[in-house]
Amino acid sequence: MVRILYRSGAGVINTEDTPDQLPELLKDKDGLIWVDVHSWHDDARPGKQALDAGNGILGLLRDVFRFHPLSIEDALNDSNVPKVDDWGEYLYLTLHAVDFDKSIEDIDLHELDAFVGANYLVTLREEEIRGIDRVFKQATRDARHTKRGPDYLLYQVCDAVATDYLPCMDAIDEESDRVQDEVFERPTRKTLNTIFHLKKAVLNLRRVLSPQREVFNKLAREDYVAIDQSERIYFRDIYDHFLRLTDLNESLRDLITGSLDTYLSVVANRTNEITKTLTIVTVLFMPLTFATGFFGMNFFASLIEVTSNPDPLKLAFFVLILASMIFVPGLMLIFFRVRGWFGQR
Repeated sequence: MVRILYRSGAGVINTEDTPDQLPELLKDKDGLIWVDVHSWHDDARPGKQALDAGNGILGLLRDVFRFHPLSIEDALNDSNVPKVDDWGEYLYLTLHAVDFDKSIEDIDLHELDAFVGANYLVTLREEEIRGIDRVFKQATRDARHTKRGPDYLLYQVCDAVATDYLPCMDAIDEESDRVQDEVFERPTRKTLNTIFHLKKAVLNLRRVLSPQREVFNKLAREDYVAIDQSERIYFRDIYDHFLRLTDLNESLRDLITGSLDTYLSVVANRTNEITKTLTIVTVLFMPLTFATGFFGMNFFASLIEVTSNPDPLKLAFFVLILASMIFVPGLMLIFFRVRGWFGQR
């Protein structure tokens, strides 16, 4: 799907133009064109046949805007790290936007490719990126978003991408605090799964935040034809945003790693307590097992024999063995408690 926003040199905004009109619109050097391409794989059925045939998005990038084949190849392929390439008359950027709903399990990263030139901005994305949709609607309603040129429009797109990271970070931070409390109270298997989800989320964010930060550092400090010197300060502001996001992500990673270590320690302590309890129970029954095994007693047969034929010696011996079986485990239990072998509760 391709949508076009055209602001003429006179300041008139139009969103009804078609890709066939782009060659004529590009001749307006005082105007601004924003071409937003999304879900472009859906326009090429089956596979990429429409693109390979020279039609659709490939023809738009190659024949209309005349981008370099290497930059087109990077734009049409996925899984690029964030970067900025200077092609003289235009810049090619690869960024990653975060898609976050309500749960940390819903955190997804979507690639965003952008070409910015003297009077145009081209953005490509396969999935929905809410920040771009917001900026497109604002630029459609308010001409102030487009009157400062494509470099400032690029800044607004990048700022929207950076802004979407904040709710994601806040959610991870809140979930991390909740998990830490749960680890100390009563950790379960679900707690461990949550920790792993958090760890995966921060690692995925770490993979893109640092390179993305350097992209905006270059845009703020280096000389590019497509970026006016007066607009660099805005990209420096985005660089500061990503610098804070990177530091926050590193802090969250350390906290989550600490939560995992704490979880393992708590589980290990619980296992030790269970093992200790079972060991004490086993030791308490050892004298009983010894007595019954050594004398080969049958309680009911011995009881009948003692009560039917009262022999003082047998009766005393029976009572002694029975008393020892009762009191010896009790004395051992008191001894264990005095020595502190039950641990702290």
